[in-house]
Amino acid sequence: MRILTLAAVATALLAGCGGPTAGGGEDNEDIVIGVIADLTGATADVGKPYNEGMLAYVDHVNAEGGVDGHKIRAISEDYQYKVPTAEEKYKKFVAENAVAIQGWGTGDSEALRSKVKDDELPFMSASYAEVLTDPQQSPYNFVVAPTYSDQLRVAIDHIAAQDPAAQVAVLHHDSPFGTAPLADAEKWINDKGYQLGFKAYPMTAGATDYVGILQQAKAQGAKYVVIQNVSSPAAVVAKDIAAQKLDMTVVCLNWCADELFMTNAGPAAEGHLMIQPFAPPGIAKPGHQAIREYCEDKGIDLDAKGLHFVQGWYTMHAMVKGIEHTVADGKELTGPNIRAGLETMPAVDTGGVIGPIKFSADSHRGATSSSIYEVSSGEFAEVAAGVAPKS
Repeated sequence: MRILTLAAVATALLAGCGGPTAGGGEDNEDIVIGVIADLTGATADVGKPYNEGMLAYVDHVNAEGGVDGHKIRAISEDYQYKVPTAEEKYKKFVAENAVAIQGWGTGDSEALRSKVKDDELPFMSASYAEVLTDPQQSPYNFVVAPTYSDQLRVAIDHIAAQDPAAQVAVLHHDSPFGTAPLADAEKWINDKGYQLGFKAYPMTAGATDYVGILQQAKAQGAKYVVIQNVSSPAAVVAKDIAAQKLDMTVVCLNWCADELFMTNAGPAAEGHLMIQPFAPPGIAKPGHQAIREYCEDKGIDLDAKGLHFVQGWYTMHAMVKGIEHTVADGKELTGPNIRAGLETMPAVDTGGVIGPIKFSADSHRGATSSSIYEVSSGEFAEVAAGVAPKS
């Protein structure tokens, strides 16, 4: 178990009370959160703005006085999308007395599941693998957004409504991140009685084109190409579809459903679809206002940073709300207490950016709904808002 400080424990013992809040130690005592980031690795194109958004939120909270007068100290480390490096960074954060961890990828989040369970450290990440939502399997993992499986279920429901007999090709990152929703998607098709065809194709990292895979998808008869990967390779796929004049519609799940995909693909992005839980800055929601004001004050172009900056901001927001709830209950900032705080806090209102985010002791799945967008004139055009998988 991790606690905020030994001084806090001593204060509680001397006072003879049930336990101190974050204010139980010295006035300048920080609340430490470890942050595992991909700034230079395989997913850095989306990892960097996400990390910047998280750190911006910490800066924003600290400028407002922190949590009960205590500043948050976010220790952010680049792990280059390498699981062994993530494990090293995690050990460093534990040694630094972190009370919670923000991770990144599916591989490292799953690799660290047993460690955070043993150390009783609440853990959020940018991975939305379904296994991380089950408190029985992952008691200290919390997922703020719809899982990859839920996103793919939404995509499948939408495709089935448009073309009940369509062939669907899923192009995916060749990693646990990429394969996370595949079995759930096939089960969903069977459970719903859909007549869709479904075939998965791993994408080679660093490939300059995906013509070979697309030819296989064409032989399958695929009309829809769902992409579970980040923006840059997804844009290559869109360009290849245009160059080969293929009758295929791309459906990006959240990590390629962004501005970078549209910028990199250019005209080839037109008409393709995106399943995105987080509202991009261009789709103005009340929850964007605080971020925009912060960015304007700091001279940051929020529209250039894009939706992954917003995504990072609200992921850290959810974690800090759990910490604030723990403090408000007069409890020590231990891992078990923060976990209970996250499970019992009121739904986190993000002003329509995502959510509301609500956890419970039975489920650490914070939200289930995504919005569907179409690329129109190089911008997001909302097709449907807040769509959950069909019940």
